[in-house]
Amino acid sequence: MPEWFSWVWVWLAVFIVMTIIELATMGLTTVWFAGGAIAALLASIAGCNIYVQAAVFLVVTIVLLIFTRPYVEKHLQKHETTNVESVPGKTGVVTEEIDNARGLGQVKIDGMEWTARSDREEVRIPAGTEIKVLSVSGVKVIVTAVSGE
Repeated sequence: MPEWFSWVWVWLAVFIVMTIIELATMGLTTVWFAGGAIAALLASIAGCNIYVQAAVFLVVTIVLLIFTRPYVEKHLQKHETTNVESVPGKTGVVTEEIDNARGLGQVKIDGMEWTARSDREEVRIPAGTEIKVLSVSGVKVIVTAVSGE
């Protein structure tokens, strides 16, 4: 090996590259290798030979993957509420009479138009009536008149 060569620089480069990849992808994939590279860098600074450094790199990477990845993934999961999940329980106004028998009905909820059906087959809800959303079925909201609660 050339006199200027040091494994410290190799492990530092591996750490930097893995960190950049992780920051770019946020996939929780290369961060574990970055941790292994830091451990191998420390082994190199301590004067260990390349075989020990490589073993430290592999062992630390595997240990991080096995023991910390599931914990980190569990705590970083974000439950994003979709528009559909947030609609039940909201109130709105009937913009087109709801008549299940004829397949008609439109409501406006938070400024958005929805196709609507009454929760009771025989009940028609006239335009202008305030409604409450009970559930979402496909692309339709199932509603009841607020005055009918």
